[in-house]
Amino acid sequence: MSDFLVYLDTSDVQPGKLGELKVAMEDLASFVEANEPRIIAYDVYFSDDGTRMNVLQVHQDLASLEFHLEVAGPRFPPIAPLVRLRTIEIFGAVNEELVKQLEAKTQLLGGTVIIRNLHAGFARVAV
Repeated sequence: MSDFLVYLDTSDVQPGKLGELKVAMEDLASFVEANEPRIIAYDVYFSDDGTRMNVLQVHQDLASLEFHLEVAGPRFPPIAPLVRLRTIEIFGAVNEELVKQLEAKTQLLGGTVIIRNLHAGFARVAV
């Protein structure tokens, strides 16, 4: 079993905001890359028609995701008018404090938090 966490959020792009959102997400991804050395992956995807955005994150452990929310969290409010968050899905073991942090993010952006607990499997991730 592995300790790493996968975070996937799904958002609707507000009408007319795709260009602005793409710039904001490029800036956020650059910030995360420069300031969060423990994150394994941080990727932003848009649907072909530009109406949906997914952010996929892979974290070494719970502390990495907590650090991300602390460090990048202040950069979320300017993005709020550009999206309507549908879901945040976490794949892996989390604690109550992290769930509270994620729920606070949904208070800002909308959506719900879904926790998916690992049942079986393995990871070949060198961390």
